[in-house]
Amino acid sequence: MKSNMGKADRIIRILIAVIIAVLFFTKVITGTLGIVLLVLAGVFLLTSAIGRCPLYCPFKGKADKK
Repeated sequence: MKSNMGKADRIIRILIAVIIAVLFFTKVITGTLGIVLLVLAGVFLLTSAIGRCPLYCPFKGKADKK
């Protein structure tokens, strides 16, 4: 499976996931919004770890043309 994410994209996703997690666990964001954002943070970490985002497939970015 080819990677379709650049290094900058992966770093940005990890930083956003960490920020969301910190805000959730310090109870800055709570309730349903907090849970939804925490799930989104998990998705960001997962896609960063595997280097592939399924939402990018229809757009066929530069990384897919290698």
